[in-house]
Amino acid sequence: MSETTDEMTTAAATPEVPRPWWHWRRLTRGRLRPAVAAAVAGALLGGAGVAWQAEAGPFEAGSACWGALSQDDVADLFDGKRDIEASDVPVTSDHFSSEGPSGVCRLKSPRGRRVTAQVHQLDTRFGGSGDKWADEYLSARMTSLGGGLLGMASDTRAWLAVPEGCVGRAPEHDGPLVIDVETGWTTYEDEVDTGERARLTTAVVRLVNGYLAEQGCEGRVRDPADRLPAPARFKDEKPDAICGIEGLHMRDGREADKYDRPLVTVGAGPVRTCDRDVLFGHPSLRLMTVEDPRLAALYGGLKFDGGPEVKASGGAQGVGFLRDDFGLFQAECQTGDITFLIRADDTDHAADIRTLLPRYVAAEADRVGCGPLHLKLPA
Repeated sequence: MSETTDEMTTAAATPEVPRPWWHWRRLTRGRLRPAVAAAVAGALLGGAGVAWQAEAGPFEAGSACWGALSQDDVADLFDGKRDIEASDVPVTSDHFSSEGPSGVCRLKSPRGRRVTAQVHQLDTRFGGSGDKWADEYLSARMTSLGGGLLGMASDTRAWLAVPEGCVGRAPEHDGPLVIDVETGWTTYEDEVDTGERARLTTAVVRLVNGYLAEQGCEGRVRDPADRLPAPARFKDEKPDAICGIEGLHMRDGREADKYDRPLVTVGAGPVRTCDRDVLFGHPSLRLMTVEDPRLAALYGGLKFDGGPEVKASGGAQGVGFLRDDFGLFQAECQTGDITFLIRADDTDHAADIRTLLPRYVAAEADRVGCGPLHLKLPA
């Protein structure tokens, strides 16, 4: 457990399980039906996977989401309401593929509110889960959980990577195993409900601790909900300091006022994200530095075939690409791979991306201690 002393602490004794308090439904469609049927029959899924809290059975009384959330935990997510319906697909592992453990839990209020949690290994194909997961869970509205944890939270999303000290490190080119929680559509404002953010943080920490307990790990993740920093706010910027980065400007000194004011993540974290003009969770322009090598795996495959090749001269080495809608460079730094990217939602921003990418990479590489980096763009 020495690898995770910053992430975990000794767990308190598990409280007595309360009486049943809601109706359970099991999802039994498609390829998951055999696994669920086996669980209902009382057979544990050995070899292909296990259900969380298996010693209590898949229908453990008074708990939800694989036995990790108590009645009070769920009520806290629904403004104290206790008439919540829950359904979950057990966490299973497919040993015939590299997808890793997976499972889904859904909580539904009769008043329409829903909370969905899932455990999954981050998909490294197509630039990180087809960009959708990165759009939502690495957005500038998210705040790093800190304390050595690989995770972030807002008032609509929270995610946390399972610490590797007990369950083992993911293969070099695979994404980390994460548990995330979402409450539906995210908003586009910079106002973040810190109370709701704290509740989602606590929930995702308890889900991860439930997984660790099921795996036989002795340590537990400390809940950082009461010490998260203030959320990001829209930033006023100067023409020569786009996203607050000194010396970063558009071509010919043109201002960036064609974009809305940016939202930039605050404090140290696994990513530094600058989002502009977000619509339905997707930014029209994103500048992002993925500082944690475990997350850099999301773009490890894309860097080789995303478009015409980008190389670096001097300092750290690496490889990347440049397209009309996407520029990326993944550098081999002393701390591991770090990814720098600029992505737009269409090809109308091609000139901006070409202008910004070398300056952005140079400035961010210096900030994270991976410079100097000077890019050579394709003709």
